[in-house]
Amino acid sequence: MQVSSDTILKVNDLTKSVQLEDKSLSLLQPTDLTVNAGETLAIVGSSGSGKTTLLSILAGLDLPSSGEVYLKTHPLHQLNEEQRSQVRAQHVGFIFQQFLLVNSLTALENVMLPAELANIEHAVERGQKLLEQVGLGDRMDHYPGQLSGGEQQRVAIARAFITEPDILFADEPTGNLDTKTGLTITDLLFELNKKTGTTLVLVTHDPKLAARCQRQVEMDSGVLTDAQSDSDFVEPSTENVANMG
Repeated sequence: MQVSSDTILKVNDLTKSVQLEDKSLSLLQPTDLTVNAGETLAIVGSSGSGKTTLLSILAGLDLPSSGEVYLKTHPLHQLNEEQRSQVRAQHVGFIFQQFLLVNSLTALENVMLPAELANIEHAVERGQKLLEQVGLGDRMDHYPGQLSGGEQQRVAIARAFITEPDILFADEPTGNLDTKTGLTITDLLFELNKKTGTTLVLVTHDPKLAARCQRQVEMDSGVLTDAQSDSDFVEPSTENVANMG
């Protein structure tokens, strides 16, 4: 498959099925998708529709049963786990619904962790700057247990951006937050993404969050269809973002 220079993610005829006792369960029907560099894309759909399965394959966390998935020029479908891990370290950032912070590490240490694993220089300075940008400049030495849910997700956002990834995958990033905190986190995520020019692919069942993206696709029973184009794009609000300078 040829991948153009302005395409960061491309899949062709992608499927995923799992074996349950004596029968096969299809999670993804044959799927094609192209994501351009710098684009913001929402994958929407009800619980169990296959959207998280698709995200896992796009991010190289799982392998398809058949088909091709290219992240930049890397054929993820042909790589083993160690090789996919190296690609993720070089190109990918993650934000999860559950925050997934290390409880024994401070906020700063959590943010620095991906940079240290990737042997990126100046991890401390990068981490401090990002925590200041997400409004936690005075909470760097606090542990996750000393932070609210919204503050923990701010740490997770800073951690996702520290390696300056080419593409960021977010799985229900506001799913564990109340409405007001979720709105603040959404503003923060899109403002940082706009500043860095990172490609954003997020999974959500929240139509308001999805509307912040330039494009939407919908998963329904493992079938992917176009849902909305950038003509419906809603410019992110920044009035709820603290200390973004």
